Amino acid sequence: MSLIDTHHHFVPDFYAQAVEDAGGDPSGWPTPSWTLQGSLASMQRNGSTKSILSLTAPGAVIAPTDEERRALARKANEYAASLRNKDPKKWGFFAALPCLLDTEGALAEIRYTLDVLKAEGVTLFTRYGPRNQYLGDAAFKPIWEELNTRTAVVFIHPTHPADTARVNPLLPQPAIDYPHETTRTAVDMIITNTKRSYPLCKVILSHAGGTLPFLITRICTVSQEAAVTARIYGKSSEEIMEDFRSFYFDLALSSSEAVLKLVLEMIPRDHITYGSDYPYASPDKTLGFKQALDEFPLDQDLRDKIYFKNAEAIFSKTE
Repeated sequence: MSLIDTHHHFVPDFYAQAVEDAGGDPSGWPTPSWTLQGSLASMQRNGSTKSILSLTAPGAVIAPTDEERRALARKANEYAASLRNKDPKKWGFFAALPCLLDTEGALAEIRYTLDVLKAEGVTLFTRYGPRNQYLGDAAFKPIWEELNTRTAVVFIHPTHPADTARVNPLLPQPAIDYPHETTRTAVDMIITNTKRSYPLCKVILSHAGGTLPFLITRICTVSQEAAVTARIYGKSSEEIMEDFRSFYFDLALSSSEAVLKLVLEMIPRDHITYGSDYPYASPDKTLGFKQALDEFPLDQDLRDKIYFKNAEAIFSKTE
């Protein structure tokens, strides 16, 4: 059976060094050792036939200037493209972008990676800058306009919140904050009409949307109450749910029985993809989640959709 991994990271040596030079990943998660051979071994264990590579640490944090961030993104994208070009049946990649607040640099990299390198899509992080500027922020409108024009696939990966202080030493940000950050940026996109305004973008949320499937009905109620209090127009529950269901959701670290039951109840069956989160999740963890997915009762048509057909449909214009 084919299996397309839409959440598979690569960490080339030059990028790992840049993270170390910047004082480490601000999420508090250690940067894993990565090799192409390691990715291939993980794919073999999990049964993956193709992986879409992406970076997980934003260059906006790692490099100190716009010029350095642009150079780092370009180097990473050309490296990923070289891997894909050697074996396009095995690899694809989501392009890295400079900080979205560097509008000119981000737009230039979108055009270069989608037009010249033929990337499968782009990676956006949940938040940029020192403040709470999530992806519905008006500053990012030119980015969304460009992506929508190109009917781009957009892979949203969580990054750290503005406040990086840990609740306690045993809770690195990926444990709790990452799922919340995904939810925050998705809801920001819904409430500001960003998701609805750029319908040609196919937007994939990491880790089954974080806490979004669990909280979406609560969000419908609370956002309406907030709109009434502020005396501004608020979206209806139906509109919020429509926008929620228009996202795609990967299953990286999110295929336990309880989570799968919720995902299948809340999310359209053709909007779910497989993801491993290798190598930030260790090989035994990625294998464990894949085995849980294999063992979950699904009819063959739905299993095929989740394992490869939905991904093939998402990338149909880029392959």
